[in-house]
Amino acid sequence: MTRFVVDCETLLRIAAGEIEVVPEHKLVAPALVRSQALAALYEAARRGEISRAEGLERVRRINSLKARFLGDKVLQQQAWKVAEQLGLETTYVAEYVALTTLQADAFVTSDPELAQAVSGLVETATPDALC
Repeated sequence: MTRFVVDCETLLRIAAGEIEVVPEHKLVAPALVRSQALAALYEAARRGEISRAEGLERVRRINSLKARFLGDKVLQQQAWKVAEQLGLETTYVAEYVALTTLQADAFVTSDPELAQAVSGLVETATPDALC
């Protein structure tokens, strides 16, 4: 079993049916990803890229995924340290890195610049690793 932390873009692609996660992989993500995904889907619906019904269906899929969404005080403390270490403006990205350090084997992101920026701290993978 491999445990992956997934970023918002990856989660959105899973909800859209673009990525099928094999059963032997376990997904975790910071709790903030739910709000990020909700906002992204709402914005996509407002721009007319998806329908309101499709946006809400994808939200339902995210909420029904076999994934753990975490945001406890240990994660927050670790995210603060990571944000300081990387010189980040916010702790959002740091939560993904911190969670990978604490709970997972790798951080899945489709953003090559982000993967490069955190590669010294955690193992990274592309969304293809989930299939």
